[in-house]
Amino acid sequence: MNMETQLDPMKDDLPLMANTSYMLVKHYVLDLDVDFKSKVIEGSIVLFLETGSQYRQTSIAGKECCQSQFDETCKMRVSEPCHVPLKDVSTCLSKREYSDFAVSGKEEETTFDENSNHSNSEQASGISSSKDCSDTENHVNKDFLLVLDCCDLSVLKVEEVDVAAVSGTEKFTRSAKLTDASKELENLRNLIVHELVTLPADRWKEQLHYFTHCSQAPGCGELLFSTGTWSLEIRKSGIRTPADFPHAIRIWYKTKPEGRSVTWTTDQSGRPCVYTMGSPINNRALFPCQEPPIALSTWQASVRAASGFVVLMSGENSAEPVQLQEGMLSWYYYVSMPMPASTFTIAVGCWQEVKQQSFKQTAAETNTEFFLPSSQTDFRWHEEICGHVEYPCRFQNPAARLQAVIPYRVFAPWCLMETCEEYLLQLIPQCLSAAYATLGTHPFSRLDVLIVPSNFSSLGMASPHIIFLSQSVLPGGSHLCGTRLCHEIAHAWFGLAIGARDWTEEWISEGFATFLEDVFWARAQQLSHDEIKGQQELKALLRWRRLRDEVQNSEEELQVLRPKKESTGELSESGASVVKYGLKAEKIFMQVHYLKGYFLLRSLARTIGDASYLASLRKFVIKFHGQLVLSQDFLSMLLEDIPQQKKAGLTVESIFQNWLDTSGIPKPLLEEGETWKDCQLVQQVSGEVAKWIQTNRRIRKSSKKKMKQDEVVFQQLLPDQLVLLLESLLEEKTLCPRILQCLERTYQLREQDAEMLVAKDRNHMEKGTGTA
Repeated sequence: MNMETQLDPMKDDLPLMANTSYMLVKHYVLDLDVDFKSKVIEGSIVLFLETGSQYRQTSIAGKECCQSQFDETCKMRVSEPCHVPLKDVSTCLSKREYSDFAVSGKEEETTFDENSNHSNSEQASGISSSKDCSDTENHVNKDFLLVLDCCDLSVLKVEEVDVAAVSGTEKFTRSAKLTDASKELENLRNLIVHELVTLPADRWKEQLHYFTHCSQAPGCGELLFSTGTWSLEIRKSGIRTPADFPHAIRIWYKTKPEGRSVTWTTDQSGRPCVYTMGSPINNRALFPCQEPPIALSTWQASVRAASGFVVLMSGENSAEPVQLQEGMLSWYYYVSMPMPASTFTIAVGCWQEVKQQSFKQTAAETNTEFFLPSSQTDFRWHEEICGHVEYPCRFQNPAARLQAVIPYRVFAPWCLMETCEEYLLQLIPQCLSAAYATLGTHPFSRLDVLIVPSNFSSLGMASPHIIFLSQSVLPGGSHLCGTRLCHEIAHAWFGLAIGARDWTEEWISEGFATFLEDVFWARAQQLSHDEIKGQQELKALLRWRRLRDEVQNSEEELQVLRPKKESTGELSESGASVVKYGLKAEKIFMQVHYLKGYFLLRSLARTIGDASYLASLRKFVIKFHGQLVLSQDFLSMLLEDIPQQKKAGLTVESIFQNWLDTSGIPKPLLEEGETWKDCQLVQQVSGEVAKWIQTNRRIRKSSKKKMKQDEVVFQQLLPDQLVLLLESLLEEKTLCPRILQCLERTYQLREQDAEMLVAKDRNHMEKGTGTA
């Protein structure tokens, strides 16, 4: 069934339209110009394609059978072929959803002109006309359609790329036996692309060289295309199967200022910048792509911007700018590890690199040299053959396996450089080394950390080779900065190197990162066993309180970690699917997948013991890096390693039932909720809360008398203790303005980090004393 007809108009689901079962993008080559005056990114993208799994499977049954499927698929997409040959996805969305997410508030009407391939009131539709309606219907019904995810883009032209014109590519076709003279050149081009995308990993540099030159080859014929609200559909007249469809195509396009994949803004120093902000629609408003996670690809990009701007991007190399004409620089990045297109990240701004004196940096790194993997025996797993598609894998590189601290850089607006140098720069090697000590080989070869503009809606975001951090993590010392940095570093393993096969299972990424941030940060601080236990119990209580509040104040359907249950991971025949609730506005701000995921992993660790549990995590990383997983992949492997006497009735099915497939607080967690109050750090906070309540009552009784500064002595608290203190005082209904002012002075709340400020603001708002 056509993906468009399956969309439920009553739900805020994100459609993934790309027909990845028929064709897969293996490599993207972007060539872009960034124009801050018009707030537009413009240029071209070349896609190198291979036939997908569904086509290869059906081909075994014979070409006629395969062709009938494509005929049927195309018929499903036809609506009134004499007037509108391709049915637009917006017709399957509700009026509310459609009006919210249409490109310009009104879907572009596709029209036809007898003498033009490009006739649309706003942008080219690419659907050619026909003098005879039956002829149009016949062609549309039989031509294969390549469907890409695309939104908020102006597509200008699509063309086939003549890769056969590139010098040196003839070596890829020496063994070819081409007999059909009429199709010889088309087959030759596709054969070149096939040989290029399947080169072995040890020839990746050669592969990158030919990708570059082939992407610059001339066009050899325009292709027909149509844009809808969520997709770009491309066809070549007379081509009926993916095998015959051009395997190298170039798309000329430009973004729109209102496009939702990037945000145009100013940094904290007032200078213009643009960056990918982690939009719910991912990167489809930045470039046409295949969004389903299964579409793992590599990419390279050349980006031009005016001098003074720095281009940062997901890339293995630390790009050095090349001077073009006066006042213009070009930046080039590439990756050789296949990943979903949604992980591509770019940030262009007047960023300044934060550097430290060499002796300081050496000292910081020296302090982390003692970190080694928890067990040298864990490295025996590295000797196994990797389970992922072939690429230059760091897990098979002896030097990479011993690299505790990968090369890193820090960038920030000019006005934040001093703060970054004081806190952030020295934390990075400590956190990287702690992560290495926990999980082993770093999946990525380098790391950039960027302090993004103040409109960034999160505390952090991890992408391949680059982490975005909010300025909110910088005040208040190293605590929030360190924990957030550890969280984002953890995503290198869980979320990037290992991804969820179904995006609705966000807990696989966020739950693991939340659990591991505590482990990394404890090691980075070199805490004792008792200190680690105390801090982690305190953190668990804070998270339990957040989960309790969120469960009480959110829709039940959004509290389920596996909302598609038994159908999780299933795709339509074409490969298209939906991300359930992916566009639901309130879901963006929810933490349930962080918190319930964390508590599940914490429960499993307590069941089998921390040492055994971390060993299982390392085993899982080695077995599944470079691959996409479902919940059962991790749970099944973990349960296999648990001795029978420790399983306590644990099964994959019981975990689904208690933790992943139901709303609310999981039953096992309800039974544990009161135990954290016995923690010494928590009891200390309880004592301080009692002092503040007593002081508040005394002030209220003698409101005309000033409270002497030395009447009560308050203890110094750890950052997480202070958060718990403020949240506990929030539950008091009668705090007076003077006590709030005293709290600010005692704990210097204005200088604290984001978590503290949120708790303080909640106190002010709920007490109605914001202007007191």
